Amino acid sequence: MIEQIPLPAGSVDVVISNCVINLSVDKPAVLTEIARVLKPGGRVGVSDVVAEDHLSHAERAERGSYCGCVAGALSKGEYIAGLEEAGFEQVSVEFTHEVADGMHGAIVKAVKTGEPAAHGLPVTQPVESAGCC
Repeated sequence: MIEQIPLPAGSVDVVISNCVINLSVDKPAVLTEIARVLKPGGRVGVSDVVAEDHLSHAERAERGSYCGCVAGALSKGEYIAGLEEAGFEQVSVEFTHEVADGMHGAIVKAVKTGEPAAHGLPVTQPVESAGCC
């Protein structure tokens, strides 16, 4: 379940996703959970279908299904606002190609703030690595 990632807080350097966030019915929980598991300064990179800001939820649903990652698509503005609210900076959403009228494949990037307390966010301590090999 992407709304509850089974990893400790502050334990991950990078989170990547390929058109999975749109399948969740609780996208704010997904974005908050990504921020929880990332270390301060950690990065997120998502390939997803993103709607133009002028499309309503009903108009998005008319263009495709959830299984095609279209009906559940966030708009560009919703993605940016959601990531910023979850504690991300340097947020960018770049359309790559059109998949339906007003719907685009997109690359979404962001960096978890290095100063969560300054943004009113909970501070998570990175998990110390025990080393390997």
